[in-house]
Amino acid sequence: MKPRIHPESRPVVFRDRAADIAFLTRSTAHSSKTIEWEDGGTYPLIDVEISSASHPFYTGTSRVLDTAGRVERFERRYGRTAAPRH
Repeated sequence: MKPRIHPESRPVVFRDRAADIAFLTRSTAHSSKTIEWEDGGTYPLIDVEISSASHPFYTGTSRVLDTAGRVERFERRYGRTAAPRH
């Protein structure tokens, strides 16, 4: 690797607002907010709206979509398409 071209990586706390979970990891992101972590250290804090702790794909709480119901609702709203031309 070439020296002095990569951004500095340091410990940062990311807090998932939806799940109210925080985790300490390394990042190059900057933040003016700080938080005191479990180990007694103070780290930059970055709030995120969604992470693997709250995303339906990772939590397995996604709902099953009723595609047949969606088609029927579309047809009720907009009517059936015109008959095919011969």
